[in-house]
Amino acid sequence: MKQKTTYTVRHRRRREGRTDYKKRLELLKGRKDRLAIRKTNKHIIIQVIKYAPEGDKVLLTANSKELEKKGWKHSLKNIPAAYLTGLLAGVKAKEKKINGAVLDIGLYSPLKGSRIYAALKGVIDSGLKIPAGKEIFPGEERLKGEHISKYLEKHKTITQDYEKIKSELLK
Repeated sequence: MKQKTTYTVRHRRRREGRTDYKKRLELLKGRKDRLAIRKTNKHIIIQVIKYAPEGDKVLLTANSKELEKKGWKHSLKNIPAAYLTGLLAGVKAKEKKINGAVLDIGLYSPLKGSRIYAALKGVIDSGLKIPAGKEIFPGEERLKGEHISKYLEKHKTITQDYEKIKSELLK
């Protein structure tokens, strides 16, 4: 005699701990594009994603690796690099006529002043409309990298490089 199972197998991405489907559904109900900010061990990746029933469509991608082409010689995963990557993503979004989105931080903990919010500040400063409170962003001295140059002798030029690339992106 066949018995009924007592459990339901979850989606693969849920089992792997990669997707929170409840949070994803709430984001999709707004019917706006999502600004996904992800951190890796070496880079910051920012994508603007549009929902489609057959699968999400990535409208644009900005990677902190692209900062090297602009003259950035420092770490690609710190707060100044995250801010500049956000600025770069915002400039690309403006070129593609994208005006706004909602933030999707995935499974990351929303920590005040983190790299995620530094990247978000860069996107907002470029002119995209994304709802966020001002108190979550890192301070201006952290965005410029003054906290790094104070302690590391080899990164004394981080503030000048930051200013140069920021002014180049905002032209």
